[in-house]
Amino acid sequence: MNPNIKWKALFILGVIVLCVYGLIGLPDFPTSISTIKQNFGQRIKLGLDLQGGTHLILQVQVNEAVRQETDQIADQLAKLLHDKNVPFTEVTRNADTQIKITGVASEQISTLRSIVSDSFGTWDLVPAPGEANGYLLNMRPTTIADVQERTMSQSEDTIRRRIDQLGLTEPLVAPYGRGENEIIVELPGEGDPVRAKSVIQAGGQLEIRLVQDQTPYPSEAAAMSAHNGVLPPNTEILPGSPNATPGAPSGQSYYVVDRVPIVTGRDLRSADATRDAQRPPYYRVSFNLSTDAGRRFGPFTEQNINRPMAIVLDHKVFSVATIQSRIDDSGEITGTFSSEEANDLALVLRAGALPASIHYLEENTVGPSLGADSIRHGVEASILSLIVVLIFMVVYYRQAGVNAVIALLLNLVILLAGLTYFGATLTLPGIAGVILTIGMGVDSNVLIFERIREELRAGKAAVTAVDLGFKRAFVTIIDTHVTTIVSAFFLFLFGTGPVKGFAVSLTIGLLANLFTSVYVSRVIFDWHLAKLPRQAEISI
Repeated sequence: MNPNIKWKALFILGVIVLCVYGLIGLPDFPTSISTIKQNFGQRIKLGLDLQGGTHLILQVQVNEAVRQETDQIADQLAKLLHDKNVPFTEVTRNADTQIKITGVASEQISTLRSIVSDSFGTWDLVPAPGEANGYLLNMRPTTIADVQERTMSQSEDTIRRRIDQLGLTEPLVAPYGRGENEIIVELPGEGDPVRAKSVIQAGGQLEIRLVQDQTPYPSEAAAMSAHNGVLPPNTEILPGSPNATPGAPSGQSYYVVDRVPIVTGRDLRSADATRDAQRPPYYRVSFNLSTDAGRRFGPFTEQNINRPMAIVLDHKVFSVATIQSRIDDSGEITGTFSSEEANDLALVLRAGALPASIHYLEENTVGPSLGADSIRHGVEASILSLIVVLIFMVVYYRQAGVNAVIALLLNLVILLAGLTYFGATLTLPGIAGVILTIGMGVDSNVLIFERIREELRAGKAAVTAVDLGFKRAFVTIIDTHVTTIVSAFFLFLFGTGPVKGFAVSLTIGLLANLFTSVYVSRVIFDWHLAKLPRQAEISI
């Protein structure tokens, strides 16, 4: 054998061994077919549509984050006016993006403008229509857009962290739709989809607020009546969870709490579930605050000793406790938690607070049986197309068709091995990409074989015809493959999970096809020609 052909053959054999190892690993000897199948099944990652799972489309309520930003700015402005000894009547949120300031004397206007200019440069101060001592602070459109964009980014990152902590395989969390503040979440296979959904739904918006009254009210009307129909400034009524206040009657309750929290979930440093020694067999969640939050929380608790403090989760009072002493950097959430409930709550808090609540626009569940049907039909379609193509190649190109069959089978082996090595997920559209790869592989071989036939008809010797056929078809093959790979790149860049699966399988298949149709097929031709007499004809 020609030494050059020998080294090329050894290289191809090395590629085959590497691919087989990627597909089934290094099985113990002796091993069984079932063990090999099991190893193969574990190395090929299946997408949501093939192994089952949950598909969700969420919409982030970004206006809530805008309102929260406005509330915080209003609270900061009131404190700055107080620190600067600027008298005022009220500083309140007048709209989602507007703060109303009343009762500022005319001689203090310059100080007010200076405070706004120095501390709130992204807001515009204008006189309030019809009010001599009233002013409006408006959030600029660029600031609104920035808050909305930041809210979407934080929501996506938070949901992704929560899902990752559940240990699911290849989850997808990505923006969805066109400017509708939507996020797509796909949870394929492993893990409990119901539990994963509950973790996402638990918004985790932890807030610590001061409670205005010592006892809860049985209804919102009762809370309003206790304050003569007018709530104290900067307060609101929130519903409470059952038994939020130890010793209080069970059932629905309502609390009058400060509108602006002193601490939020963004201030958390850690959260852990531990057994509640005082209330076995229940669990509690202990949390630690950041240094900056501790500096705020310490003076707050010191000034409000013996007053009730509410832990609010997702706009609902979860727990109420009386402040006994100064607390700087830690706290607890108690309740009738089971071990799993406490761990899930701690997981949500550790992953970070969602900056706004979410609404579910779409929910689909793919059962494992449906995924198995998709796999079966996809494999059947792939095998049927492969068989038809192989029969055509052998019948039409005779012995050269066998060359194409070997290259095509090796192409599929490299494609599947590539999916395992890159950790790619095989989806139903991905199987379509595999089938398309079969067609592209045949197309490359047809181009080469037809060029060889043309050279043979022109009277060229077999060796010369094969050499010219491969050289002249190579440019066309490269052109078609590069343009298709570029298209697949944009599908991967802008597509969602299944579309990305199609793009990945198609790209790996096209790269494998370049190797098999140009390199492997040429080595087989050279090996075959080396065995024939100089003037012998080839079967094509």
